Amino acid sequence: MGQDALSTTLYFGPWYRRSPFFEATLRHGCQAYDIYNHMYLPGYYDDPVKEYWHLLNHVTIWDVAVERIVEITGPDAFDFTNMLTCRDLTKCAIGQCKYAIITAEDGGIINDPVLLRVADNRFWLAVADSDVLLWAKGVAVHSGMDVTVVEPDVSPIQVQGPKSKDLIQTLFGPEVTGLRYYWCVQADLGDIPVLVSRTGWTGEVGYEIYLRDGARGDELWERVIDAGRPFDIKPIAPCEARRIEAGIFNYRSDMTLENNPFEITGMERLVELDQDADFIGRKALERIRTEGVKRKLVGIELGGGALPFELASFWPVVLDGRRVGYVTDAIWSPRLEHNIGYAWVPMELSVPGSGVVVEMPEGTTPARVVTLPFIDPKKDIPKS
Repeated sequence: MGQDALSTTLYFGPWYRRSPFFEATLRHGCQAYDIYNHMYLPGYYDDPVKEYWHLLNHVTIWDVAVERIVEITGPDAFDFTNMLTCRDLTKCAIGQCKYAIITAEDGGIINDPVLLRVADNRFWLAVADSDVLLWAKGVAVHSGMDVTVVEPDVSPIQVQGPKSKDLIQTLFGPEVTGLRYYWCVQADLGDIPVLVSRTGWTGEVGYEIYLRDGARGDELWERVIDAGRPFDIKPIAPCEARRIEAGIFNYRSDMTLENNPFEITGMERLVELDQDADFIGRKALERIRTEGVKRKLVGIELGGGALPFELASFWPVVLDGRRVGYVTDAIWSPRLEHNIGYAWVPMELSVPGSGVVVEMPEGTTPARVVTLPFIDPKKDIPKS
């Protein structure tokens, strides 16, 4: 929905959760909210193109407390967590993070969280938009393992952009600034307890600050804002154009429980079937790998003028007048200067260069399949 179509009156009911940073986002000018993991998520503060360029040139702060944390602890926490995901966690050291997939018994994707190994037998799953807490609790009840599964009082913000290192240096010093990509460390900002990870939803240099005391949310937000003023910090919403450029997927729009990792371009590498441990969905994924898949989520470039916002509904993909798939996300890339997105297509059309037609509400436009990610395939930017 376009910015000019949104009401300027915001009403917030008590049935959705508010993050510890919610009042701060209102105070700093957030104009629209989405619902994600049963919680309000900022939609935009300013023109999304302006937010995009600020992210690329300066530093930004995001309220992403909607990344609810599922914490797994106890004597069997490692074995239990390793059973939930097709990633091999014997390769995950204490203090390391992994992009993980939580798989169902049929190989379907329940969620694709960032997994943080906070301690030897303490794992955090920073989950996307699905009820992983309930799934993990249900599995735990019947697992026979000694584990505790809870949603702790933990709420992240993201600090993203090329000046984020300078800001983190100001807040925490060199120990945190020097974190390697996809590693984390516990820290304190004065007496505010946090955990900081070198992760983010942008493909830019960035960090996530996980607040470990929800009562301190407003204080943490303002301390980050104050420290960021010399670096021209600005609150923005999650940047759709930048995450698509980086080949980052959004659960529930790009993929759901009906999809398996072998159907998602680039996600095949996360199915580590050479490990010794069993995990939920292993047999199904072994079979799928052998048999192959019939469809694929791919990157596409679309013709036509600049799209004003992300999709409000899925757009059909057609070939020779026949519907063969659908677009899950599409948006104008200000840097690439054309429309980009993701689409589900049959395997025979998943090869880069394949041409299709997309049916948009305003009419049809040509599109072609391209290699993912759209920029920076080796992730040199966030690692820098």
